[in-house]
Amino acid sequence: MAVNAPSIDITNRLNNLKAQIERGKMEKARAEANLESYTRQRDEIIAQLAELGVTPENLDAEIARLDQEITENLARAEELLRG
Repeated sequence: MAVNAPSIDITNRLNNLKAQIERGKMEKARAEANLESYTRQRDEIIAQLAELGVTPENLDAEIARLDQEITENLARAEELLRG
């Protein structure tokens, strides 16, 4: 009994779909692992910020304050060097 072309085509299409599903499962697992890793990193950074007394909400303001402080201290140091 010979297998005709339409059934081979269906088999190929099914195999292709199975392969795509497996790739999708692997990509999903990789994405979930990345999400877990990024969530852990975020939590560690938030904890480090908390140790410094900074919250994520006021991080931009704290960076601006530190930038201003650095600028002022550099100007003061340059002035002292000029004597």
